[in-house]
Amino acid sequence: MIHSTSSRWRHGACCCFIAVLIVGAVNPHPAGAIDTKESLALLVRTLNETNDSAVQSAVMKGMMRGLEGRRRVEAPIGWTELSEKFASSDDRRVRELSLQLANLFGDRKAVERTIGIVRNTEADSTARRTALRMLLTQKNRKASELLQELLDDPAMRLDAIRGYASTEIAQAPALLLSRYKQLSSEQRRAVIETLTTRKSYAKALLTEIERKSIARDEIPAHVARSLHGLLGEQFVKVFGPVKSVAEDREKLIAKYKRLLTPDRIGDASASRGRVVFKKTCASCHLLYGDGAKIGPDLTGSNRANLDYILLNSVDPSFDVPASYKMVSIVTVEGRVLNGVVGEEDATRVVLKTVEQPRVVILKEDIETRSVSPKSMMPNGQLDELKRQEVADLIKYLRTTEQVEEAK
Repeated sequence: MIHSTSSRWRHGACCCFIAVLIVGAVNPHPAGAIDTKESLALLVRTLNETNDSAVQSAVMKGMMRGLEGRRRVEAPIGWTELSEKFASSDDRRVRELSLQLANLFGDRKAVERTIGIVRNTEADSTARRTALRMLLTQKNRKASELLQELLDDPAMRLDAIRGYASTEIAQAPALLLSRYKQLSSEQRRAVIETLTTRKSYAKALLTEIERKSIARDEIPAHVARSLHGLLGEQFVKVFGPVKSVAEDREKLIAKYKRLLTPDRIGDASASRGRVVFKKTCASCHLLYGDGAKIGPDLTGSNRANLDYILLNSVDPSFDVPASYKMVSIVTVEGRVLNGVVGEEDATRVVLKTVEQPRVVILKEDIETRSVSPKSMMPNGQLDELKRQEVADLIKYLRTTEQVEEAK
């Protein structure tokens, strides 16, 4: 029987979903529950029984999703032979997914091949980045040692910077800060965000702020709040007070309403406002499909109402739905993560953070976890903008359709 492209896609998607359910829903504790080893063996048998590369890819993709964030998973019966078979598959996606699973199952040869991909400057950059993330997730020591080398590789530099958040490396702050002035704006921001993930890193960053090697306005509001949480009054003495609760909410709203007259908004530029939105809001919010999915999608919100916009900008923690309250996690090895919970099951928590849309943390790796009544969105965002930028942003937020971005 010949399958059409659409029917094969549906079949593959179904297989992926089933694999996620079989692996991801495993709870190893209740008596009688199917265990991980048995469920994986079942999927390996399924893979052996099909020659359809779309189905093979879909099942392995589901296995990866179900095992996401896990380490030291025992290889199921039959996997070694299957992995060797898939290594010579004509389908690139089958080869890539089987290599990723082999890494997860601790195959030494697969790990060495993956390290080789990361180091190969001629290889596809997406494949290299995927390989590096896989190795860092598995706490691979050689991958951590590669980060310094990758800082000098333009294609891998951003991933290397973020890689230092995965594991504590004593020389990381010095390495990152010594390169700071030569980096792009995106890479500089990644350095600052990475140095906010551990107390030892944060102290080094604070020293540079105190020396004025890093300007105060280079520290985003959400990072300032994280640094305050890590370093307390030591941070405040250097940086100054960090806005928390907007006790003068009504006063601030009145201030901005006086600024944002109909004439000023009328003369503002929605196109310039889109640029401001991209800089200040898009790391958490979607608008017209552009941005991130950490906070609420603003496309369908009450954006025509100036009072609504100002209340949520001046005091975003005024009325926070439970699903958007900030969760702070400190791992057993001292990594600090702040975000909102995207998914959770018996073994892991998936956080959506400003830095990364999907961070998987095993529950066995969590030292402490707390829920803040605050929104992920910091207070004082408008205070960081110039008057014209505020007017342009409000003009953009009140649009009813997407506009061109100002050049």
